Amino acid sequence: MQTRNKVFDDLSQLMTNAMGVAQGAKDEASNAVSGMMDRWLAERDFVTREEFDAVRLMAQKAREENASLLARIEALEAKHEK
Repeated sequence: MQTRNKVFDDLSQLMTNAMGVAQGAKDEASNAVSGMMDRWLAERDFVTREEFDAVRLMAQKAREENASLLARIEALEAKHEK
């Protein structure tokens, strides 16, 4: 009975080690893919979300200022025509 337990213990240890190796390989592959994606994205002219939001806010402010200026011009032109 003692020999049988030793075989099961050895088999259990072997399986535990195999799972550790598999987890390490998974982590290594994940890191490699992540690194490749980071390099690919860095080569493109993508902007960060913060940069995009800042430019969007600037464009919105410019549109509002343009609308305000247009209203002032129209008011001045109407006044000038009278």
